[in-house]
Amino acid sequence: MYDSAIKVLEKISSFGYQAYMVGGYPRDLYLKGSFTDVDICTDATPMELIKIFDENIIANSEYGSVTLMFENFKFEITTFRKEFNYKDNRRPSKVEYVDTLEEDIQRRDFTINTLCIDKNGQQIDLIGAKRDLDDKIIRMVGNPKYRLKEDALRILRAVRFATILNFEIEPKLKTYIKKYRHYLKKLSQDRKKEELDLIFTSSNKEYGIKLLIELKLIDYLDIQNLKKIKITPSAIVTWAQLNVLEKYNFNAVEKESIIKLNEVKDKNILDKKILYQYGLYICTMAGELNGIDKKEINQVYASMKIKSRLDIALTPLEICEILNKEAGSFLKPLIIDLENKILEESLDNTKEQLTNYILKTYKSD
Repeated sequence: MYDSAIKVLEKISSFGYQAYMVGGYPRDLYLKGSFTDVDICTDATPMELIKIFDENIIANSEYGSVTLMFENFKFEITTFRKEFNYKDNRRPSKVEYVDTLEEDIQRRDFTINTLCIDKNGQQIDLIGAKRDLDDKIIRMVGNPKYRLKEDALRILRAVRFATILNFEIEPKLKTYIKKYRHYLKKLSQDRKKEELDLIFTSSNKEYGIKLLIELKLIDYLDIQNLKKIKITPSAIVTWAQLNVLEKYNFNAVEKESIIKLNEVKDKNILDKKILYQYGLYICTMAGELNGIDKKEINQVYASMKIKSRLDIALTPLEICEILNKEAGSFLKPLIIDLENKILEESLDNTKEQLTNYILKTYKSD
């Protein structure tokens, strides 16, 4: 990815423009951490970039940016800009292109995200990014008194970066996070959930949760139960404990998982019938809540003769043929009976045994 990014910078520069890698990639490269996608900033406008890269680029002119596919990597390229007149404590209502990297850097959120790399691979540090990376500090670019009011999402981004990087939040920034935390109410639930997901999926989530509580953000995020939860590895287990199903927009899979987790959390998940009904994924997460070893759950699951109805040796059509009946309401309880008998191991999951059992038990019906 690095070599491809350098080629992109060189190509933009060959047309007489400035171009730099900026943000997460230079930061993570400096920290020798896992790499994110590469963001590039330049004084070339979207229209000028389209002329340089032709069909490999998609413009988002509203925000002065383009998405470039180059050597199978995706690059987000943004024109140097200033932002003015933020509306709803979130988005600028006016964007103005500028000519220098120095001006563009001033609009960015935290100093740790301002480290740049030029086409020669040289690091450019204009406002102390390396110092704060070395000191493990999350510091706002500019005065947090104004920057947090511009965009309230920066409150959660500060917590997220502190969590993921295991950094401290600079005291002045902490003070204004507490002062302006009520602006979180104005943010969309989707944007808040995106940031909380990143906190809850972090291996350092315990620290992130501590910060959310310490900074008294939980009331403004509608996650008051956060103080009472058991901290586990899975984000969905965290969400399931917060009782916010109606307050946040979960996708269909997340919603179903949360509902099932709350149904099964007080059941015996080592019971084969429960494990069969709810599945390995849900029961493993319930095990996190109940302190049951994942290996123990896996062992019980592996010993089960069937894992789903598709594993039953007879299909519904074959059952109908055995009984010489059309499909009807009788099938569901019959199949449930077979499932239970197989899971109890009072019946072998073979066509012969199941057929004999059906004929003996249901033929007269």
